[in-house]
Amino acid sequence: MHAYLAAVQGPSNAVVVLLGMGIVFVGLICLVILCTVMGRIFGAVQAKSEAVAAAPAAAAPAAPVAPVEIPNRGEFIAAVSAAIAEEVGADVSAIRILSVKRV
Repeated sequence: MHAYLAAVQGPSNAVVVLLGMGIVFVGLICLVILCTVMGRIFGAVQAKSEAVAAAPAAAAPAAPVAPVEIPNRGEFIAAVSAAIAEEVGADVSAIRILSVKRV
């Protein structure tokens, strides 16, 4: 009769906990391996595309860039001031632009 009760009760709590933790850790190890492999694949693809893109750029000498004057400097400063004031939530008269440099 005791053998029948043991079969009906199923596995002990410790076995269920250990089996669950084992499955979780196996899944996590699979995720780490998958992320590592994908990172290496994408790194190789990116390095190859950067090498292809850098080859023509290295062949052509860089011409010096002449500074470009802004045709309507006042309108440009007003538009930049309005955009900054809108972003920070301040009044346009509180914005003071001291210089504009091309980057």
